[in-house]
Amino acid sequence: MSEYNLVYTLEGKVYINLTNSCTNNCVFCIRNIKEDVVGANLFLNTENVKAQDVIDQLETIKDKLSSEVVFCGYGEPMLKLDIIKKVAAYIKKNYPETIIRINTNGHANLVYKRNVLPELKGLIDKFSVSLNGESEEVYNKISLPNIEGAYTAVKEFIKEAVIEGFGTTATIVTNYKGYDVDMQRCIEITKDLGAQFRERPWIENGY
Repeated sequence: MSEYNLVYTLEGKVYINLTNSCTNNCVFCIRNIKEDVVGANLFLNTENVKAQDVIDQLETIKDKLSSEVVFCGYGEPMLKLDIIKKVAAYIKKNYPETIIRINTNGHANLVYKRNVLPELKGLIDKFSVSLNGESEEVYNKISLPNIEGAYTAVKEFIKEAVIEGFGTTATIVTNYKGYDVDMQRCIEITKDLGAQFRERPWIENGY
């Protein structure tokens, strides 16, 4: 096992932590208050992660790979698109019944300046996308993106994911300190985009 945790388990699912880099700095991000999730320190000692590093760690818990694998850690997984493709292909080949989901901020198409979703068909089953707010103003206040046009990009990503046939859920975090989000308006936006909606109540101390 390496000194850094690329793989951890939570509530019966396997999670993959590829990077600590992110195009958001969300006010509610749990990494701002703690280093670990269920005891796994998710702060990496290198960003030079290889697909084989992840696969090697997955092999140590292969008995847990039969249900769902989620790309989600202390960063934006889609910034490591090539690694996602290779690891997802490995999982689909060796554990074909396993559902693969990516928890994402929805900035990938803006970052890569192309629609990357078709590249993930047959590899990824679901996306959970952080909508975070009902307007650009609210989104920017909560998400603190470091790229222009982030909120529009998120909505376009959700719409494209639905069009491409991925199971797509838009999420918002509620009950975080003084940040109010219009949940009903977010539900309406999500419905217009053709996706499912999920509220994620703030967990004070994380997992």
